[in-house]
Amino acid sequence: MKVQPSLGLMVLMLMFPQIVETIYSPALGSIAQSFAVSETQAAQTLSIYFSAFAIGVAVWGVLADKLGRRPTMLLGLFIYGCAAFVAMQAESFTVLMMARALSAFGIAVGSVVTQTMLRDAFDGAALGKVFSVMGLGIAISPVIGMFLGGQLSQAGGHPYVFFALFAMALGLFGYNWFRLPETQTAKQPLKLGSLSVRMLKDRHIWQSALLVALYNIALFSYYQLGGFQFAALGFTPEQFGYSGIILGLGSLLGSYLNKCLLARNVSQPRLLQAAALLLTLGAVGVDAMLDSIWFLAPMMIVVMAFGVAIPNVLSMALSHYKQQAGSAGALFGLMYYLLIGSGLGLAGATQNLGTVLIACSVGVVAITLSRRV
Repeated sequence: MKVQPSLGLMVLMLMFPQIVETIYSPALGSIAQSFAVSETQAAQTLSIYFSAFAIGVAVWGVLADKLGRRPTMLLGLFIYGCAAFVAMQAESFTVLMMARALSAFGIAVGSVVTQTMLRDAFDGAALGKVFSVMGLGIAISPVIGMFLGGQLSQAGGHPYVFFALFAMALGLFGYNWFRLPETQTAKQPLKLGSLSVRMLKDRHIWQSALLVALYNIALFSYYQLGGFQFAALGFTPEQFGYSGIILGLGSLLGSYLNKCLLARNVSQPRLLQAAALLLTLGAVGVDAMLDSIWFLAPMMIVVMAFGVAIPNVLSMALSHYKQQAGSAGALFGLMYYLLIGSGLGLAGATQNLGTVLIACSVGVVAITLSRRV
C-alpha cells in the first residue's frame, strides 16, 4: 500500500532550496564589499552552489533507494544546518565559498528526495497534477526569499542573511523529524552502472535535462545578475528584494495557467511549446529594455514560462524509470544541475542578463521543436 506524504510538507521541501538561493541574492553586493572581491567573483558563488547541488542530488538520490527516504532526508538537512552555521561564522571568502558548497550539497536532499517520494505515492496524470500544485509552491518561494533577503541585507548585510538561513535549517530539521513518513515500500537492488548507461543513451532524458537546465538558468540568471543591474540603475538591495514580488506573481500566473490547462486536458507537449514561446518573448523584451527598470515586465513573462514548463518536464522525465526512482532521479538531477552550474558560470562571466536569456530561449525552442510528442 502506498504511503502518501503530506502535500504541505512536500511543497515546503521543494520550496526551501529556492528560498535558500533567492534569500542570498540581495546579499551579493554586501559580500563583494565585505570580502573585497569583484562582482563577478561574488556572482560565481551561484555557479558553485549549483555544481555542489548537483553532486548532492546524485548522492541523496542513490541513498534514498539504499537507506530509505526519511533517513536520507534527515541526514541531508543535518549537513545543511552544519554548513549554514559555518557560513554564518565565515571570515574569509574562501571559507564562505566552501560553506556555500556544503550547504548546497546538503539542501539538495530537499529536491531529489521530495520528488522521489512524490513518484512513490502518485502515478501518471495524478503525478502531473501534483507537480502542478508543487509548482504553485515553488512560485511563492522566490517572493519569500527575495523579500526576506532584501530586508535582511538592508538591515545588516550578509551576516543577517546567514543567521536567518541557520535558523530556518534548525526549524526544518525539527519539522521533518516529527512529520516526515517513509514512502519506500520495497528496496530494489542498485544497478547504477546499467542504469547510467541506459539513461545516457536515452534521448528523452537528455532533452528533459537540457530543458530543466535552460529554464533554471533563465530564472536564476536574474537572481545572479539582477542585483548588480539594480545597483547600476540606482536602486538598493532592499528594492531589488521587492522585485521578487513581481516575479513571484509571474510564476504564480504561469503555474496557475498550467494547472488550469492540465485540468482541461491540454497535452503536456503543447504546454511546453507555449512555455517556449513565452520565454522567447520575455527574453527579447528584457534585452530591449535592460537600461530601464521596466525590464521587470518582460522578466515576469520569463518567469511565467518557467512556471508552465518545469512541472511538465519533471513529471514526464522519469516515467520509464519507476523501479529505481531514487537513483534515476539522482542521475537525472546530476545531469541538469551540472548543466545549470556550468550555464550560470558562463552567465556570471557574461554579466549581461539580456544575452543570457536570449541564449536560453534559442536553446529551449530548438529542443522543444525537436522533442518527440
